[in-house]
Amino acid sequence: MPASVKLVTWNVNSIRQRMERLIALLARHAPDVVCLQETKVTDADFPAAALRETGYATAFAGQKSYNGVAILAKSEPAEVTCGFRDGADDGQARLIAATVAGIRVVNVYVPNGQAIDSDKYRYKLAWFPALAAMLRAELARNPALAVLGDFNVAPDDRDVHDPALW
Repeated sequence: MPASVKLVTWNVNSIRQRMERLIALLARHAPDVVCLQETKVTDADFPAAALRETGYATAFAGQKSYNGVAILAKSEPAEVTCGFRDGADDGQARLIAATVAGIRVVNVYVPNGQAIDSDKYRYKLAWFPALAAMLRAELARNPALAVLGDFNVAPDDRDVHDPALW
């Protein structure tokens, strides 16, 4: 395992819309690993070839119009898995894990939850225990574990752009 690894996480909110900025980020900061959330493309439309041209290998799980997660790395991601693998995954592309340079990298895009009385909020509350169980299992197998992503948790007004709106 390297002495240090530069990790970046970014909710790109459409990789198609942010590709130019992503390539600039890769060139300027040269991170070892980048975790992207909300890529909003199917696997067939993920720009793996363009990213390989910049020196990054990719692992991704896409979904049309919504969700989507990806791991970009200077070295080839290995042991790539998607979802919780607990038999209860619902097809939402919100979690991907891969081993990169001896580190198990887990990239999550936690559900938003919206209003406290909504089905989406109940879904989010059920999602966290499943994530915790998956991370415990990953940590038991991989003591070098990095968890990155968009956690969609805002316990304080300063955690959101517009507190009155949210």
